[in-house]
Amino acid sequence: MKPFAAPVDDILFTLEHVGGAAALPEWDGDLTREITQAFAAFAEGEIAPLDETGDKQGCRLVDGRVVMPDGFKEVYAAYAEQGWPALTIAEEYDGQGLGGVALACISEIYTGANHALEMVTGLVPGAVRTLMDFGTDAQKAAFIPRMASGEWLSTMCLTEPGAGSDLGRIRTRAVQDGDAWKITGEKIFISGGDQDMSQGIFHLVLARTGEADSGVKGLSLFACLSDLPDGSRNPITVTRIEEKMGLHASPTCQMAFDGAHAELVGREGEGLRAMFTMMNHARIQVALQGVAHSTRAHDIAAAYTAERVQGRGPDGKPVTLDQHTDVKNMLAEMRALSLLGRGICHLAVVELEKGEDPMLVEFLTPIAKHFCTEAGSRAADLGIQCLGGYGYLQEYRVEQVWRDSRITRIYEGASGIHALTLATRLLQGNAAVAADRFAAFASDNAPEGAVALWTRAREAMAKTDAPADFAADFMGLSEWVLLRALAPRFAAHPGAAQIAQFLKRTEYLGAVLSDRICG
Repeated sequence: MKPFAAPVDDILFTLEHVGGAAALPEWDGDLTREITQAFAAFAEGEIAPLDETGDKQGCRLVDGRVVMPDGFKEVYAAYAEQGWPALTIAEEYDGQGLGGVALACISEIYTGANHALEMVTGLVPGAVRTLMDFGTDAQKAAFIPRMASGEWLSTMCLTEPGAGSDLGRIRTRAVQDGDAWKITGEKIFISGGDQDMSQGIFHLVLARTGEADSGVKGLSLFACLSDLPDGSRNPITVTRIEEKMGLHASPTCQMAFDGAHAELVGREGEGLRAMFTMMNHARIQVALQGVAHSTRAHDIAAAYTAERVQGRGPDGKPVTLDQHTDVKNMLAEMRALSLLGRGICHLAVVELEKGEDPMLVEFLTPIAKHFCTEAGSRAADLGIQCLGGYGYLQEYRVEQVWRDSRITRIYEGASGIHALTLATRLLQGNAAVAADRFAAFASDNAPEGAVALWTRAREAMAKTDAPADFAADFMGLSEWVLLRALAPRFAAHPGAAQIAQFLKRTEYLGAVLSDRICG
């Protein structure tokens, strides 16, 4: 088995040379390297060794409470003691006040080391950002420091049976009770809905305050704590832990709220707007999860194929697997997917931190989520192929990468939903300025011929009565153009040759996709 190795140099290169982090007013490359290296050492030494154990043991529901696998409680205590939950939280709330760039560095490493544990702890930054944007001063003071310290972890409670991605079908109700509210209903697919690592859990719950037929306009957002001020449990019950293909050490819970006490966050009826703050934050994080899986799959495959002797070369002497053309091509594709996916994420993160071009970020976000998560699955599949029969076994754990990565293409908006968003909402009305900003970025950075193909397709999308029919093609074309815009920024990177090989092998796609859209 290839031990996990954090891709620190790749991350720092991409931040500066591809994402353009040096343009940020408070950018400190030395500090970012120091933080990244410190977390990498912690991840390699303490977090990653629990990944296999967690996958085999999974989580257990004992007397209505979730019990995490061996060692998880202890490593979370170390994570909190070292101050990692407070990394991006404002100093006035006991945080370290660092931005999203630092978070992007550690979250990718965290996922590569132990995706399941990252799933349980990784929603805190999004919850804090939601409170900062929509919470009252009293809520910020009461809730945020306890997440900064690691005393509380957070969840995002949206999905319900029969609702899925259609949030307008949510039936969980919140009824006002004096100055507070009580929530009753059922939520499903709640990552970290319960666990025995933190002292408490801060649930953000989307519930209906309007009439049953009020759709998304009748939804409000609530802060619902696992424990009440007197120390008793809020009436929130975990009814089941889902049995999943992967992420066995991340408890995905079905939860019943039975008059649970809660506080309104933001205005009544504006819950979806508030929740999207957390969801948009999560989508970039999920894109980085895809990058982490691409990177890990390549690392395992490259190490194995460099050592495994198989067949003979032109001179008749034995050669390792990585000398065969087919394997070389697979390794090059995996490496390119990892590097280019990280480039997309870092570009989006840096633009988000700069705050100067929010509509470009709006267009980049679904591309990042779609490309990186699809790439994670693709790279994991190629990794299994590179290892042959051993890839199908558990011994080298590339099959776990495949299992764990698969969900990233579904949660936080399935791939098809993001393609549809790009092809409809972001090409129409006032939101079309997002496409304008992407067009401007592409014109400044991508080859002229690639931009022409995309522009032609965009014009055709605007005229069609059925944009959904071409959503997947338009997403693929947008990704194809973006990759060619970013590729020159990798010129000084050791993986530039693999990127060039991958782009050459996919050169035909732009014309094919554009022609398909344009008819």
